Amino acid sequence: MEIPQFGKWRSFFWPIHRAELKKFLPMLFIFFLIAFNYNVLRSYKDTIVVTASHSGAEVIPFIKLWAVLPSALLSALLFTRLSNRFTREKVFYIIMSSFLVFFFVFAFLLYPARESLHPNAWANQLQEILPKGFKGFIAIYRNWTYTLFYVMSELWSTTIFTVLFWGFANEVTKVGEAKRFYGILTAGGNIAGVFAGCTAIAFSGNVFISWLPYGKNSWDQSLFFMTCTMIGTGLVTMFIFRWLNVHVIGPSERARKEDEIPPKIRMSMRENFSYLARSKYLICIALIVFAYNVAINLVEVVWKDQMKRLYPDASDYNAYMGQVMIAMAILASVAGLLTTSKAIQRYSWTACALVPTAVVAITGMAFFHFAAFPNHGLTWIVAALNVTPLVLCVTLGSIQNCFSRASKYTFFDATKEIAFIPLSNESKLKGKAAIDGVGSRLGKSGGSAIHQGLILMCSSLSAAIPYVAGIFLVIIFIWALSAISLGKRFDQLIAEKAKLDIPDAPVTERKEALHEG
Repeated sequence: MEIPQFGKWRSFFWPIHRAELKKFLPMLFIFFLIAFNYNVLRSYKDTIVVTASHSGAEVIPFIKLWAVLPSALLSALLFTRLSNRFTREKVFYIIMSSFLVFFFVFAFLLYPARESLHPNAWANQLQEILPKGFKGFIAIYRNWTYTLFYVMSELWSTTIFTVLFWGFANEVTKVGEAKRFYGILTAGGNIAGVFAGCTAIAFSGNVFISWLPYGKNSWDQSLFFMTCTMIGTGLVTMFIFRWLNVHVIGPSERARKEDEIPPKIRMSMRENFSYLARSKYLICIALIVFAYNVAINLVEVVWKDQMKRLYPDASDYNAYMGQVMIAMAILASVAGLLTTSKAIQRYSWTACALVPTAVVAITGMAFFHFAAFPNHGLTWIVAALNVTPLVLCVTLGSIQNCFSRASKYTFFDATKEIAFIPLSNESKLKGKAAIDGVGSRLGKSGGSAIHQGLILMCSSLSAAIPYVAGIFLVIIFIWALSAISLGKRFDQLIAEKAKLDIPDAPVTERKEALHEG
């Protein structure tokens, strides 16, 4: 009687078959390392621009709209061009190497020469001429090397994390495998967040190493150690990816008959978006991605503005971000191990997809209420804990960020990627390139455009909070409707595919027998 019970517990925490380990474990290690760099960059990119001279959280909406969005469009265009010319494996190496080279150049060339490269005199003249609401726009120009670092850090999440890795995973993973693999993959990524948070805290210690020939203070050396760590993990990632392709993926693909391998699909950005516009299924995925990024961006900018007031020093700000990252990763890891993997197998796609919607909505409105009205509702907690309203507001924002990100790294990412798997190769490649390559950036830029317009109208981020909260509710409503609609289409597509007896392995889809209308 005990053996079956052990089997149940084993399948709950580790539903991976022994024969699948050769493929799954390298994928897990690759995801862990990419997620580690992603979380480290999340902490540093915010710190470096928010705590910069003559800057603040209001610069983030301007950067995302005027710098990140155009860069994302160029990145998506580059990805499609490379995908049309090179193999999937070579595209991975080219793009990954490009990012690692940039971060090396930033740490060893641009950052040490920042004082001579930043046009502070011209920026001061612009600040005197333009209204106060343009402070964020001027900060982009004033600290352009920091802006470039922020842009490349943001592109890491879409280009490396979403398009490259998840695109590769969806191509070599079956639907049945994905329901067992993806929950553990996201849990591994969350554990990477714990290590990234600890790394950020350790590097942000106010300790200056005098014998190290780099930097003038502890923060400068923190960037040095971060860059070296990131480059090292990036090189290890490429090594594991190479081993996986040579010893696992390559042989399995070569073992298939030549007439079973679908022809290479050529892509262009115009064709990708045209294809996306013709498919209601892909439009629903795009709306979900767009709504999530708008909603989370609306909350985060306000939270980071409050945090800058509490922690004006770069090292303190980055250390606090590391603490939040650790709490977020632990919460997401526990949720991933105890609920996500099993929930995705047991409950409907729609039910799992609505979990992050509810989490973001509830925690977001609670934060907006206290940020807009700090003297109402929770004053008794302020008195009981003997803290200032600012400390409590930052803490509430941190809690909101932890729960929202945890739901994103578990339910949101897993359900979104599973939604791509039943599609044909053409729908998957073109739709994912358009949605993940640009759609997520349009969402973040949409939130940034909202903030930017309200800052210019209200002159400050604090005065715009009630308007931001109202728009936030509208976005949540759109998100929920899109998830429900996509869930119905997903179930219908799976049922049609089962009737037609089409294998669910992406590499063996041979015919356009399904109409994803």
